[in-house]
Amino acid sequence: MQKKLTNQSVMQGATRTLIALAIASAFPMHAALAQTAPAAVTADAPADSTKLETVIVTGARRTENLRDVPLSISSIKGEVLDTYNASGQDITFLAQRVPSLNVESDFGRTFPRFYIRGLGNTDFDMNASQPVGLIFDDVVQESPILKGFPVFDVNNIEVLRGPQGTLFGRNSPAGIVKFDSAKPTNVFEGYTNLGYGNYGAVNLEGAINVPLSDRWAMRFSGQAQSRNDRVYNTNPNPNGGTKSFEGYHDNAARLQFQYKDAGFTALFSAHGRDMAGNATLFRANIIQKGTNNIVPGFDYASYPTDGINTQTLTSSGLNMNLKWDLEGISLFSVTGYDRAKVYSRADVDGGYGASFAQPSGPGFIPFPSETADGLPFLRQLTQEFRVQSNTKDPLQWIGGLYFFKEDIQVDSFDFNSLAGNVQDGYANQHQHAKSWATFGSVNYAVNDKLKLRAGVRYTDDKKDFDAKRYVTPGAGPGDTGTPVLTAHPRSNNVSWDLSANYTIDPSTSVYGRVATGYRAPSIQGRVLFGNSISVADSEKNLSFEAGIKKDLLDNTARLSATVFQYRVKDMQLTAGSGAVNQNQLVNADKVEGQGFELEAQANLNRNWKTTFSTSYNKTEIKDPGLFAAPCGNGCTVTNAPGPLPGTVSINGNPLPQAPKWVANFTLQYTVPVGEGDLFAFTDWSYKGKFNEFLYESKEYTAKPLTLGGIRVGYKWGNGKYELAAYGRNITNRQQIVAGIDFDNLTGILNEPRAYGVQFKANF
Repeated sequence: MQKKLTNQSVMQGATRTLIALAIASAFPMHAALAQTAPAAVTADAPADSTKLETVIVTGARRTENLRDVPLSISSIKGEVLDTYNASGQDITFLAQRVPSLNVESDFGRTFPRFYIRGLGNTDFDMNASQPVGLIFDDVVQESPILKGFPVFDVNNIEVLRGPQGTLFGRNSPAGIVKFDSAKPTNVFEGYTNLGYGNYGAVNLEGAINVPLSDRWAMRFSGQAQSRNDRVYNTNPNPNGGTKSFEGYHDNAARLQFQYKDAGFTALFSAHGRDMAGNATLFRANIIQKGTNNIVPGFDYASYPTDGINTQTLTSSGLNMNLKWDLEGISLFSVTGYDRAKVYSRADVDGGYGASFAQPSGPGFIPFPSETADGLPFLRQLTQEFRVQSNTKDPLQWIGGLYFFKEDIQVDSFDFNSLAGNVQDGYANQHQHAKSWATFGSVNYAVNDKLKLRAGVRYTDDKKDFDAKRYVTPGAGPGDTGTPVLTAHPRSNNVSWDLSANYTIDPSTSVYGRVATGYRAPSIQGRVLFGNSISVADSEKNLSFEAGIKKDLLDNTARLSATVFQYRVKDMQLTAGSGAVNQNQLVNADKVEGQGFELEAQANLNRNWKTTFSTSYNKTEIKDPGLFAAPCGNGCTVTNAPGPLPGTVSINGNPLPQAPKWVANFTLQYTVPVGEGDLFAFTDWSYKGKFNEFLYESKEYTAKPLTLGGIRVGYKWGNGKYELAAYGRNITNRQQIVAGIDFDNLTGILNEPRAYGVQFKANF
């Protein structure tokens, strides 16, 4: 017999349903779903069945409610993270998952490039610096090679937008992407997650947590990813060359030991990675001239080439995190040591060059280009000492010292595709970087509603660099290469930030923030095809933002909105060299950016959950005296000519890889069935058009891209077991997302459709 509902409960349920539908109407993509699935009102429904969980973040170096942090910050975790990371994707799966975040790579799985609010670096050299910091378990990962470590057994990912140097002691003028792995606990538990997909893709991930004593615990977690080849050489070079592509194995593991005693915690961690596969496929002449369209008749599985394509990476590291909780203060010591070795070789012209046996193709290839880059030596050491208050007093503070040391060697090779792929060019670089910083911040609660924050950091950076070409490509006997070229840039900086958070009511807060950021000088020494190195001066960023964070509808919906504006002085940019496979660094006098970010989350009823986020970023280079060499392949350049032959003005252009619009939408449906829950989850991301290079051209202006994913499954055993089917890029959208512009109309494509099944068991 059905229980009688009170008038009050009926009115409350009906009101909540109507308001939820009003929110849904703001998001047309899921309005229809929300309207066809109104919240069911039953007497035995839990009172808080549609309540949103409080989002706790640690991005400001304290455990805080997201609503109380005066930053534009996003968090990804749980089922959403599991869905995004399905099908064996690398770290670039984070692109467009939160406002203003873009992640891309034209280097394969080993070299991701991060952008926040349009600020990033398109440089493909292995000593490239990036304005977006990546922090894994409180340790800065400086090299792009270290930033590609696979994502597994992670509790939370936080994206902090805007300069963050006063909190972390390291250069991060654009923002920070922060990963926190699952830590050892005193409970015996673990999980295993096995997936199998098309192209023979296998995903195996798992973790085991073992209490060793009252004070010690151990956690071991790992991931093994592999895929068969899916692209084949339809015209292989009889003298050599790779015949199949895009298969890989990528294995990684992490071992942690944690000790806890009264007032003291020690975490010791070791991690490693072993990857072997292919570099990105550069596909010759797949761009229709005068457009960014793929040529008719294109076949993804076909790749005629006379070059060799291979990529390997090994890396390992040790971390030690110590914490002492004393009366009134906590002391921290964070030590990190990382090393890596990588080699990547590819046929950059994307086809085969003319020889006595066959003409060039596909299309016209003016000259062959087969190169490799190696990082045979990378060592990074970081040390942070931090002390902070741990009382509940109105005044809270943090102070710290930070030290960074990096030593790397970069090798560059050239190969003669027409002579059996023999090496005919070699150069190398060495970079030794040191940096130290002191930083601090204070928080002061003026009253229950108004909280003020201020931070400051002093940084001292120096780099010692040398580069030499030993063998000039195609030079023949008697070549002596170049003399040793050196650079020794030094710089220091004081950066700061001020912010205020005001609580209007228990569910609403507003904040404002002004902050400065800084990036140390950078060096581009790719001398394999050139006779000089370039040094970019340090850049400085001044950022303003204001926002509101609000819980809505009896805590069943949440909204965050931010408006921002920034100005970068002497911004470091990477410019191509026209018809030569060479980059150089330049400083733009000024770059400005402005826009807004919006995130919304709602539990429409007990069955339906949804999220929506979007951002608008307008960036502009403001330097009338700055010019760049455009493509060397006859592309359709739309910028005005520069003062020198073969140059164009880039004044007024947006930053490369900086789409104005980014959006993400998810919708989840869960319903009890039998002894478990049936669920369906879909996610869609949108990235607007963007310039691939500093100059503008029709061929290298990437079109908007919308990608969709789905995951459908069943959970049972109180959530211990899960069986699901997934699909990524379910519409199989194929689009050009990057290019090589010095030789022919070479394009790089997004990942094709992937699908498969997964089984997860918790114990």
